[in-house]
Amino acid sequence: MTIPDYQSTMLPLLKFAKDQKEHSIREAVDSLAGYFNLSEEERRELLPSGTQEVFKNRVGWARTYMKKAGLLDSTRRGYFKITDRGLNVLNENPPAINVKFLEQFEEFKEFRAIRKKKPTVKDPDEDQDQTPEEMLETAYENLRNDLANDLLQQIKSNPPSLFEKIVVELLVKMGYGGSRKDAGKAVGKTKDEGIDGIIKEDRLGLDIIYMRGRGVFRNAQPPVTH
Repeated sequence: MTIPDYQSTMLPLLKFAKDQKEHSIREAVDSLAGYFNLSEEERRELLPSGTQEVFKNRVGWARTYMKKAGLLDSTRRGYFKITDRGLNVLNENPPAINVKFLEQFEEFKEFRAIRKKKPTVKDPDEDQDQTPEEMLETAYENLRNDLANDLLQQIKSNPPSLFEKIVVELLVKMGYGGSRKDAGKAVGKTKDEGIDGIIKEDRLGLDIIYMRGRGVFRNAQPPVTH
């Protein structure tokens, strides 16, 4: 199955804590992964940044939202337990717990009101599946992709000689050869089938890398074809 959204994990998470014991977020993640029958691949799927597992992030936000509503309480860093209000909610046997359900609690409404006043924080609506962190990362990825596409179009609209210079600059920035002046240069002419650039692999210039549109060659120039 697909990874459940953060709202779908709220009720199972609250039921997990109904024993009134202190639990770690890792325990909860492992238990709910089994509850939702997630595969190992789904458990390990990462956010776009690669810094955290998607499912762990969603369970974490479910805990945060229910904590703000007074259903869960943080006992110490990374640990939580159910509150009396949380037990009362379970006794009501709700079919689901989501943002709309939590709106009945004043503490939660105040929490959301404060977040919405901050222009840099986008709070998810009740019909959204992504956590706030996922939305930020998705927006960041979209901006990166748009920028990459814009740069690619700019490069394509310029003469090939500019691309050759950009490649040399990139290799220098990657640490080849030291300074820009001494490390490399673009030498090719458009469609001359010759060398497009030369890079010194080390600062002493003992190893030379020759670049051509068809490849990279070390210490010996590739044959020129006509």
